[in-house]
Amino acid sequence: MSSIKTEVKWAVIFSIMGLLWMVLEKLCGLHGKYIDYQLYLTNIFAIPAIWVMVLALKDKKKNGYNGQITYMQGLVSGIILSVFIAMLSPLTQWITSYVITPEYFPNVIKRSVELGYYKTTEAAAANFNYKNYAIQGAIGALGMGIVTVAIAMIFIRTKKTNL
Repeated sequence: MSSIKTEVKWAVIFSIMGLLWMVLEKLCGLHGKYIDYQLYLTNIFAIPAIWVMVLALKDKKKNGYNGQITYMQGLVSGIILSVFIAMLSPLTQWITSYVITPEYFPNVIKRSVELGYYKTTEAAAANFNYKNYAIQGAIGALGMGIVTVAIAMIFIRTKKTNL
């Protein structure tokens, strides 16, 4: 098995990209004035997330396996990458929640009660908080990472050629 330096490097890159995405959301008003749209527009993050995962797998193929990678080697590498991203997720969520946009939770709590998604502020606060987001982010990163890698490796793996 090759070194995990590539996976660590790309997990850090992925995490930095996620933080930059949060800054972009905040600058666009999705954590304040346009919070009603955040629920939908945040899903666009899937595009750069998939792109970074594919770049990581291609880097692993080129530099970790000398341009030849099996589906299973790529899958294992991608799972390791997903685990590292999931491990970094609580930190990136903390930075997002307390440094980048500390007003997000109060804003989304208030708005979700106004719209009737929750009957009380307490009920909304039980859902919209750092702890829940950190857990959901880690589980989501692991799950979506593995699904992304399982699909991407169909295309990235080295295909056998019949001579």
